Amino acid sequence: VRPFTTTIEERFALPEVEAVEAAIGPKTRALMICNPNNPTGTLYSKAELEALAGLCLKHDLFLIADEVYREFVYDGQQHTSILGIHGLEQHAVVVESTSKMYSACGARIGALITKNQDLMATALKYAQARLSPPTLEQMGAMAALLHTGPDYFDQVRAEYVSRRNLMVQALSAMPGVTCPRPGGAFYAVARLPITDSDDFCRWMLEHHRHEGATVMMAPATGFYATPGLGRDEVRLAYVLEKANLAMAMDCLATGLAAYRGA
Repeated sequence: VRPFTTTIEERFALPEVEAVEAAIGPKTRALMICNPNNPTGTLYSKAELEALAGLCLKHDLFLIADEVYREFVYDGQQHTSILGIHGLEQHAVVVESTSKMYSACGARIGALITKNQDLMATALKYAQARLSPPTLEQMGAMAALLHTGPDYFDQVRAEYVSRRNLMVQALSAMPGVTCPRPGGAFYAVARLPITDSDDFCRWMLEHHRHEGATVMMAPATGFYATPGLGRDEVRLAYVLEKANLAMAMDCLATGLAAYRGA
């Protein structure tokens, strides 16, 4: 596995296609992305995906895309599925899940989607060696897939946009904090004026309270393959109701002030 590092300065955009191609070796079998991205919330453009598709066709690779958050795209942008890229039919593999799309956290019902019949036959052999997901989760997933209309996603998107705007605005008002506005999913990575995100996140949970509450964040170090990266970054998820999210931002602001003065 050869990871590519994206940076907050570049709004976590994909690297230039030449850099990706330079890392392709004789043992490379696939390129893998998450779009929209977890943890950054970045939405990759059609042009970026077509550039990756061109590499996969040139080098006979699979392009695997985690599109779990595809319904959560904002600001009038459109999500491009790799399944719709012309010429990539035998190379495209999509990973899906109902747990994020239908707010059914914990319901481990997913899907592997491809038009490549040989790959699907191989995947089914592996699947037959595994136990099935719980019956109730299967029934719930079918109900969600068959009976949830577009109005549901319109409402969810509108709510997430409102939450995102509240959070990014609050973060941007904090001294020394940088947070690109995410274009999709419900995550954001923020750079904080700290040097050890693992210690800060732990300190917030153990030692800081604002109006009787604190904030749990994910240190960004866990999302980087390169040791040392992410020590001044955290991942935040805007999955709270706006009133609670506003309280969380106040708590983070007071926590940063107290931590830096400790």
